Amino acid sequence: MSKLTDLPKRILIGRALHSNKLGETLLPKRIALPVFASDPLSSVAYAPGEVLLVLSVAGVSAYHFSPWIAVAVVVLMFTVVASYRQNVHAYPSGGGDYEVANTNLGPKAGLTVASALLVDYVLTVAVSISSGIENLGSAIPFVIEHKTACAVGVIVLLTLMNLRGVKESGKLFAIPTYVFVGGVFLMIAWGVIRGVFMGDTMKAPTADYTIHAEHQGLAGFALVFLLLRAFSSGCAALTGVEAISNGVPAFRKPKSKNAATTLALMGALAVTMFCGIIALAMATKVRMAENPATDLLKDGKPVGDDYTQHPVISQVAEAVFGNGSFLFILLAAATALVLFLAANTAYNGFPLLGSILAQDRYLPRQLHTRGDRLAFSNGIVLLSGAAAILVVIYGADSTRLIQLYIVGVFVSFTLSQIGMVRHWNRHLATETDPAERRRMVRSRAINTFGAFFTGLVLVVVLLTKFTHGAWVALLGMVIFYATMTAIRKHYDQVAEEIAVEDEPGEEAVRPSRVHSIVLVSKIHKPTLRALAYAKLMRSDTLEALTISVDATETRTLHEEWSRRGLDVPLKVLDSPYREITRPIIDYVKRLRKESPRDVVSVYIPEYVVGHWYEHLLHNQSALRLKGRLLFTPGVMVTSVPWQLDSSEAAKRRARKRAEWNAPGSVRRGPVTQPKREKAATKK
Repeated sequence: MSKLTDLPKRILIGRALHSNKLGETLLPKRIALPVFASDPLSSVAYAPGEVLLVLSVAGVSAYHFSPWIAVAVVVLMFTVVASYRQNVHAYPSGGGDYEVANTNLGPKAGLTVASALLVDYVLTVAVSISSGIENLGSAIPFVIEHKTACAVGVIVLLTLMNLRGVKESGKLFAIPTYVFVGGVFLMIAWGVIRGVFMGDTMKAPTADYTIHAEHQGLAGFALVFLLLRAFSSGCAALTGVEAISNGVPAFRKPKSKNAATTLALMGALAVTMFCGIIALAMATKVRMAENPATDLLKDGKPVGDDYTQHPVISQVAEAVFGNGSFLFILLAAATALVLFLAANTAYNGFPLLGSILAQDRYLPRQLHTRGDRLAFSNGIVLLSGAAAILVVIYGADSTRLIQLYIVGVFVSFTLSQIGMVRHWNRHLATETDPAERRRMVRSRAINTFGAFFTGLVLVVVLLTKFTHGAWVALLGMVIFYATMTAIRKHYDQVAEEIAVEDEPGEEAVRPSRVHSIVLVSKIHKPTLRALAYAKLMRSDTLEALTISVDATETRTLHEEWSRRGLDVPLKVLDSPYREITRPIIDYVKRLRKESPRDVVSVYIPEYVVGHWYEHLLHNQSALRLKGRLLFTPGVMVTSVPWQLDSSEAAKRRARKRAEWNAPGSVRRGPVTQPKREKAATKK
């Protein structure tokens, strides 16, 4: 089966990389920025729209609050960026929020943060790709008509790209991310030039529409609640900030310095773009509604179900550049593409965090190992599967999915910053150098303010988003927490059970005798080889065992056994119900019960085949029997293989593939091994 899948695997993800090539996959800052910061950078494509959607509940008059909400988001962004710059310097090993909380607040807090991050990474993929499909659908109707299938297709494509390795996917992602950032800055600059210096009137395609307010004249607590809900939706611009602190090991040296610089650059770019788009949306009179079919009015009439509400950034770009212009199309394409690639933040964060959790025995060990391309392949596949399920359930609707968002981010933000405060307190208790103490006090002050602010936002998010879907994210966190706790408990129990004690126990005591059994169905070459091998082991007792299902076949076997003069006694077990496995298991258990200090060694002849479909035709009884015998104490199972001709042919085909040269390789000359590989081969 592995040979059948090897060629497609190499075509899709490339040739396997040697472990000593790991250093070559590390990222410079210019590639690390699009790899780790594409999520917060691209969130400006949907975060401003989410603010306006919430404010539209109170009508167009509530839009004048959007600049103040943008200011609050900016302050929060700068606070979080400043706080995480302390994290990457203090914890450069890549554990990020999980390591900070686990080290300073204890395992339960660490596991809570890990659960929140895992949920948030899955949502990052689902939201980013769904939003990208919606942006692309504004230009290509086919995409929006089949958006769920298209979104799942993009997830599959991103999975393959990431399985090829971080550095290669980073190069692919860098160009569209930089084109998007450049396009947004150009749009903001040209919008300012047209509006301020040229005096042009720029109008969004929805500028002449009106909004039917669900709740008119909101005041007091109701207005405050609405503004807080709009603010919590705008906080989507902060998602992905923590990915850089989780991915410090992927940076080139000096890792911490490069990660901190990338973090600061990401914050500055995201804030500028977010504020610019909000300002242009106000200037061009963009209109958005949570239920556009009924609440968005054109000439006093609802636009109806056939209306497609385009994102804010698309409407602003149309107002600034003109519908159908080259720059409008370029920005629309770059926006859609960068939203797809924004999921790469999660593709780098989720597998790395999964590897750390697996190392700490909270997740299956398979997530800790790197794949052929030195990426954490199992984590990448797990993330893709979970995100695809969410996309299908929610129909790739970013507005519905984004209600699940943010909660996990601010849980990890808050606990991480509280952990950093305790980190500095612990170090200040022993530090005596005045300069170092001043630096630590300054860092502690930044993290303290960060903990207070993000904690306050977490409360706001829970209050305003819980009934709108945030409870699903909380449920996911609880499921992750319970699952990881159960996995850790299992690993701890296994480790305790198999640990070697100071005084040798019965596992080190030599068995009194070894009773060997060779399973026989008929006399053929595999049976004779198994008998010969069992004799070589020089057991205390040796017998052949067969199950009598058909009396005629059993009699024929007896006659053949006697005719050949085989010197191993043949024992026959009757099976009136034609079972094979149960009589053997019962017989072995009876031997163990009669002599508990004896070991029973069972030899099973097996065929080795060369094609995957032949496995379905052979060895099924052997597999079932081995599976049952594994649960029987004091029983050792040995497979005695017999290679069929098809397996030998498969071996020859594999040898030919290994010796095959690509066309033109002779002209290029022989492929030389690297010196390190030659040395390893000689050894």
